[in-house]
Amino acid sequence: MRAVCPGSFDPFTSGHADVVRRAREIFDEVVVLVAVNSGKQPGAGEEERAAAVRAVLPVEWTSVTVVAWGGLTADYCRLHDVDVIVRGVRNTTDLQAEGRLAAMNQSLGVPTVFLPAQPELAAVSSTVVRARRSGGASR
Repeated sequence: MRAVCPGSFDPFTSGHADVVRRAREIFDEVVVLVAVNSGKQPGAGEEERAAAVRAVLPVEWTSVTVVAWGGLTADYCRLHDVDVIVRGVRNTTDLQAEGRLAAMNQSLGVPTVFLPAQPELAAVSSTVVRARRSGGASR
């Protein structure tokens, strides 16, 4: 069974890596789909972000590929015979937002599986990582 883990990954965090690690334990193949999100203004293009993800994934994770994609995740899944979308959720706010996306993707024929964040990673977000890099967060 093939799964896709979509996200803007700006940047790819330890929380993202943990979701991919756990997804690869469940599914035969995992595609990390570096996507365009019209609601976000990433610091780099999707190809550059995809290269950054590839650079941090362990080389022994041969069942994991990284792809940049500018369309709908469900379209990618249908075009590439991907069975399921995997999303990590950190809290109830994430679950509500992801639930709406999952309903839309289900209506397009692609189910979603949620993986809850490990407790020690629940506070990790790309926003926090970016703020720390720029010196804007004290946390």
